[in-house]
Amino acid sequence: MSKSILKLSVNGRSVEVAVEHYHTLASVLRNELSLTGTKVGCDMGTCGCCTVHIDGKAKLSCLTLALECQGANVRTIEALNENEMHPLQRAFAECGGSQCGYCTPGFIMKSSELLERNPDPTRDEIKEALAGNLCRCTGYMKIYDAVEQAAGELRKKEAPQPMPVKA
Repeated sequence: MSKSILKLSVNGRSVEVAVEHYHTLASVLRNELSLTGTKVGCDMGTCGCCTVHIDGKAKLSCLTLALECQGANVRTIEALNENEMHPLQRAFAECGGSQCGYCTPGFIMKSSELLERNPDPTRDEIKEALAGNLCRCTGYMKIYDAVEQAAGELRKKEAPQPMPVKA
């Protein structure tokens, strides 16, 4: 079989990689680009561990053929915040939202998409947004708490700061 050249942007960097027609985006990210933060827990789209953003939308990379991403902008957990922990990452740690941690990148990527489009979600909206992601350790409540905490922190950062009063 012959390989095709896949051209896309991954975490803001232009990438060209030769792929077989059957390679998934998850396999390309992990095996060709060494971006192992994207986990693969099932290869069937049932766990959500492989969630990445493709053109701003949370997608399952284990079900996405790599060649479907020709020209796309892909963002993985590695690029969520390069200089310091993202509020979601910090909140997951502080709230105990990750125990074994395997599912955490998928939950964080799915949660970040939610908070980008809805900075003040209700608990029910968080549950609905994360419904496709599975966690075998936490029981979900700590995950929901972490998303709520991060949402509050992000809203504080985005709130306009009052102008200093001149004396």
